[in-house]
Amino acid sequence: MIAAAIQRERSRAGMSLSGLAAQAGIAKSTLSQLEAGNGNPSVETLWALAAALDVPLSLLFETEAPATRLIRASEGEVLESEQSDFAAVLLSRSPPNVRRDVYRVVMQPGETRRAAPHPRGTVEHMLVCSGQMRAGLEGREELLWPGDYYSFPGDHPHSYEATRSGTLFLMVMEAP
Repeated sequence: MIAAAIQRERSRAGMSLSGLAAQAGIAKSTLSQLEAGNGNPSVETLWALAAALDVPLSLLFETEAPATRLIRASEGEVLESEQSDFAAVLLSRSPPNVRRDVYRVVMQPGETRRAAPHPRGTVEHMLVCSGQMRAGLEGREELLWPGDYYSFPGDHPHSYEATRSGTLFLMVMEAP
């Protein structure tokens, strides 16, 4: 996945293996191994490659996102740092020419919040910080716990329901 993306972006930039390695400040042998699908690059290595290629870091993750996606708190491809106790999981990359609004939402148990479809192509991304909730497409809601990430098409009827007091979640609305 990362190997193919590095090769694709290096080719798109018209850079040689040696040229990219030099510009990113990594060994040519390291880059060669990464393009071959060997090795486990650190977040610093990936940032250096992305910067040298002049692309967002997320572009180095070659995945086609399904319509719905659920990543539990213990799941996802972890990128670890060589410099500090830091681990990041890329939850969603932004397609070109997309607008995103980010919301912090606090919700209490009680009434279910039903949402009408947003404009065509809208995708909602949710990350539960505390509490517990049920959310998603009507009739296909998922039970979400702290640390869970869930995305679904926001251009269909959907709902949110807190099942514990003080439920806090981050919501990103992405629209073309």
